[in-house]
Amino acid sequence: MSFSSDTKTEICKVIDKPCCAAAEVYGILSYCNTFSMKLIKIVTESQAFAARLPRLFKRALGVDFDTAPPENAQEGKLTFAISDTGKIRRIFAAYGYEGEKVLAHHINLSVLEDECCRVSFIRGAFLAGGSVTDPCKRYHLELVTDHYNVSHETYSLLLDMGFSPKDTSRNGNYIIYLKQSEAIEDFLTTIGAPVAAMEVMSAKVEKDFRNSVNRRVNCETANVGKTAYASVDQIRAIEKLEKSGRMNSLPDKLKYTAELRKANPEVSLNELAALHSPPVGKSCLNHRLRKLSELAKQQQ
Repeated sequence: MSFSSDTKTEICKVIDKPCCAAAEVYGILSYCNTFSMKLIKIVTESQAFAARLPRLFKRALGVDFDTAPPENAQEGKLTFAISDTGKIRRIFAAYGYEGEKVLAHHINLSVLEDECCRVSFIRGAFLAGGSVTDPCKRYHLELVTDHYNVSHETYSLLLDMGFSPKDTSRNGNYIIYLKQSEAIEDFLTTIGAPVAAMEVMSAKVEKDFRNSVNRRVNCETANVGKTAYASVDQIRAIEKLEKSGRMNSLPDKLKYTAELRKANPEVSLNELAALHSPPVGKSCLNHRLRKLSELAKQQQ
């Protein structure tokens, strides 16, 4: 099962109040495959959502589906449909739609006056038209509908709830999405999936830790490379001074540092400074090595 499917399974364990059940159904209808005066059709691959749908519609609206998948259906796309004109009129009337034709769907906010009902509407929208990517791969949650006004008004609803979503369109559908891990955690917690939210949080902690380790390794690797290149240049300078006979005329401190560097080409400046007897500071060691390099350049 996918992370999105597991999340929907968790959400389906939420028990709604009667008013919230109607709001959740409203979210489902607004984001389902077909919501028209001729047909209502909901298609899902979630077993938990498929089990929840008939009970939810019966409780909220007193309506049964005209067609539903067989009880033994275990996988693939599961389709629920209502085609009876009387049932559809009853459903439309329950949400304040008037007349035989609906030119463009809108969200009737009078159905969502209470905060709990707004949350239930968003829960229904996610169950019918939402998905969330495995946080181990990337952070992305979206709600998809083919109703422009519904998407626009859901966007405003989410803003009122404290979220900062983005929106776009794709292949004739309208999409609201979240790409920040913290926003996805809050969204999932709000609609009744705290376990999924914790998985997002855990994945973020793991990614941050891994990135921190990688940055540290890269930094250490870069430092090792710099040390190696600097050591090679320093040893070349020392060998040049030895070859020219200039080394014998240098002060004892410079000769001592040159001997230690040749004997320990792989160590860092801090380690080389500590090898001196008595130990010297890093700035003092830098000064001596630069002096050796300058003297070697004078031999050209």
